[in-house]
Amino acid sequence: MTTPTTEKDAVPGAEEPPDTGARHKLTAVTGLAALSLDAMASVAYGPEAIVLVLATAGGHGLGFTLPVTLAIAGLLAVLVASYRQVIKAFPDGGGSYAVAKAHLGRRTGLVAAASLVLDYVLNVAVAVTAGVAALTSAFPGLYGDRLVICLAVLALVTAVNLRGIVDSARAFIVPTAVFVGAILVLIVVGLFRDAPVSTTTSAGHASVLADDATTVGALLLLKAFASGCSALTGVEAIANAVPSFRAPAARRAMRAEVALGALLGVMLIGLSVLISRFGLQPVEGVTVLAQLADASLGHNWAFYVVQFATVVLLALSANTSFGGLPVLLKLLARDDYVPHVFGLKADRQVHRHGVVWLAVVSAALLVFSGGDTNTLVPLFAIGVFVGFTIAQTGMVLHWRRERGAGWAAKALLNGLGAVLTGVSAIVVTLTKFHDGAWLIVIALPLLVLAFEAVHRAYVRIGERLGVGRVPEPPRRERSLVLVPVSSLTRLTSEALTAAVSLGDEVRAVTVCHPDREDREATEALRRDWALWNSGVELVRLRDERRALGRPIAAYVRDLTRTSPDTRVTVLIAETEPERLWQRLLQNQRGAVVAHAVRRDTDAVICRLRFRLGDR
Repeated sequence: MTTPTTEKDAVPGAEEPPDTGARHKLTAVTGLAALSLDAMASVAYGPEAIVLVLATAGGHGLGFTLPVTLAIAGLLAVLVASYRQVIKAFPDGGGSYAVAKAHLGRRTGLVAAASLVLDYVLNVAVAVTAGVAALTSAFPGLYGDRLVICLAVLALVTAVNLRGIVDSARAFIVPTAVFVGAILVLIVVGLFRDAPVSTTTSAGHASVLADDATTVGALLLLKAFASGCSALTGVEAIANAVPSFRAPAARRAMRAEVALGALLGVMLIGLSVLISRFGLQPVEGVTVLAQLADASLGHNWAFYVVQFATVVLLALSANTSFGGLPVLLKLLARDDYVPHVFGLKADRQVHRHGVVWLAVVSAALLVFSGGDTNTLVPLFAIGVFVGFTIAQTGMVLHWRRERGAGWAAKALLNGLGAVLTGVSAIVVTLTKFHDGAWLIVIALPLLVLAFEAVHRAYVRIGERLGVGRVPEPPRRERSLVLVPVSSLTRLTSEALTAAVSLGDEVRAVTVCHPDREDREATEALRRDWALWNSGVELVRLRDERRALGRPIAAYVRDLTRTSPDTRVTVLIAETEPERLWQRLLQNQRGAVVAHAVRRDTDAVICRLRFRLGDR
């Protein structure tokens, strides 16, 4: 087998190393930009989710913002450590699906895969709608066009990802750096403030703080913890897409995972410290992050930099799904749980079918929700917590089987993570069940059943094809090639030339209809055929119903029945126009014949393309 050459290779004296595909893969830095946008953007709504829950207990409840955030940061550390080990143990990617399949069984692996698929799809829709919502908040005149803007943003992200994950990483690395830099500056400056420098943003907005302080019980803290854990969505994306990194892929992915955890932890804790420091109270119509930017930096150009960076990153955080889901679908295709087409790669190392499928389903969700974030948010994050829990549980079993150095401590760490994420999954599901989470409860098992149905179909196909068994040796059979014709042209000559090169016997077939015009055309063809004297028999098939494909299929069935040892091939000659638009001028007779023969017979179909531009 020879390796493909580039244009430079064809130039004498030019030397260039073969393209191994490394330039289409991620480094640790570009991997952070391509696969961490979901997690990075979560700092825009994670702390706010905590504050809104604690606000129901009044000002006393807001005092627990930092302790709850610290607990979430602790869980983040557990997840990062766990997924770092997942990357090392399962360098082919797949995250919780790969862990569950190896240690918890096939069915649990499918549950993990289904939860990840749902989370990735919902993440795209939520990210795009959240980014557009932030944009329309700054420019209210665009509110009526939010659905169109959502679809336009989705089309942009899809187009970038179809060019390759490296191109998407390069395109999004600047917005990521600007957002992270802006948040870190906001935190550092805020730590030197004794009081808010500005409250312009929240002025005139009604507070959502409860008037009567209530007791802060364990249930409220648990609910705040579960809501704040939405900031952890996206932590698993790097582990799912390890094959997208350059070699050594596992090492680069682990570096990116640690960097993500460190940045996310610092931002979450820093923002929570500022919330407590400024005594911030949530208000209607203004995000907590906007209030923090106003209080720390003032209502000036720096405030708008933070807001604009947040808008862009929220919208582009959908890119995490485009980096992780196609790789997961490739693994599922390899295991026969989704169509094998999802395992194909384009020349830029892109799983295009996965990217396009994700874009289409996400667009349908956007149309369903009308571009409204609140319609989709109740469905979000449940799937990822299910995946977290399964991955952590599987890693506990992994360490028990490995029993290497320090396995007990590692298993204890993963076990704690499994308990925490499992409780969070239950709490989030119960608290948001009536807000639409019931759809996920239904969709998850349905998706698992769909995986099973695809797998059963592939098993049946494999049994019929004899996959895994040595087949009979090939044998020579008498071959008969049929060539459908309607007139005598150069196309007819090219088709018969190809046919006599393929088969032992060649017959041309034409369908005759009872109309006077058709009878005259058939008679003219018969006379011309006799004068042409090609040496190929012309068989005329009569049909009273003006059908085209069915008479030829019936003739093939008769031949198969009378000569069962003969291999019948139907060669269909078609013209290939010089221009794409000229395909509209074709009569599609070949497609009609091919469909009928394929549907009703076992004959081999050969479609010959004759280029009109050839001499």
